[in-house]
Amino acid sequence: MAPPYRPSVNSSGHLQVSPVHSIYYEECGLATGVPVVFLHGGPGGGIEESDRKYFDPSHYRSVLFDQRGCGKSTPHACLEDNTTWDLVSDIELLRAHLKIEKWIVFGGSWGSALALAYSEKHPGRCLGLVLRGIFTLRRVELEWFYQKGADMLFPDFFEPYQEAIPEEERGDMIKAYYKRLKGDNEQEKLKCASAWSRWETATSKLVVDPELIKKSEDPKWALAFARIECHYFVNGGFYADGQLITDAHRIAHLPITIVQGRYDVVCPMATSWALYKALGGTQNPNVEYHVVAESGHSSHELGIEKALVAAVEKFKVLKG
Repeated sequence: MAPPYRPSVNSSGHLQVSPVHSIYYEECGLATGVPVVFLHGGPGGGIEESDRKYFDPSHYRSVLFDQRGCGKSTPHACLEDNTTWDLVSDIELLRAHLKIEKWIVFGGSWGSALALAYSEKHPGRCLGLVLRGIFTLRRVELEWFYQKGADMLFPDFFEPYQEAIPEEERGDMIKAYYKRLKGDNEQEKLKCASAWSRWETATSKLVVDPELIKKSEDPKWALAFARIECHYFVNGGFYADGQLITDAHRIAHLPITIVQGRYDVVCPMATSWALYKALGGTQNPNVEYHVVAESGHSSHELGIEKALVAAVEKFKVLKG
């Protein structure tokens, strides 16, 4: 298997996708290569240099972009006109802007939800999908991580997350956080953004990584991350509960690889398993399901990284 790649950016720019929003994008690799679009997590997480590492620059034309409100996109942390379907529209606008006919769609965590939403609406624009740590924003998934469930495994990190909210409002933590992250009290807003982000970064790897937790100390990153996540979660992703799994049959004809950490606490395996079955499971030769032992949620874990690179290498048979 090839090691992670280190492609440099060939070109970058901003695309005005609405009267409000401009998204930052960058291209790496071979200009005439097979196109692949990378969809980052969060929502609100933004892209990082390490997100380019999966794509062989001698074969792929990789496109990465910051979704509305995060990273280098503007305006920062903006919730106006910021829904799943706005992002799906942005992906199509970017594809047309770059004169790409079809591309491979690569997404992890929230990126997997966005990849499903996009491909289920525009299956004819997809060559295939590589998905990691499946997250579909069903209420049961949100309550497991932000309300009751994951706290049983990480009580020491859940407690500070919980304590940022008055006891009388803890019956719906997402709603309580959203009220504060949308409020006018800047000090409380930043405090809640940090507490929310720290909970998620602390639980993303199988073994807690202090360096990853430090990311939550960056107020600009934490505010976009927490504020936009809460916005999407309060609204259930702006689609019906379970819709992404129910509509999976629309993409069952495409080659799809699912990579799932066995001990993923943020996006437990039950969701990827439900998606796998909705796609036809063992009866569908187009779908591969890889469970990575001794791994959690983060794409930065070695086993997950290797599985993702291997999946993209295998997709080299696809033609753009």
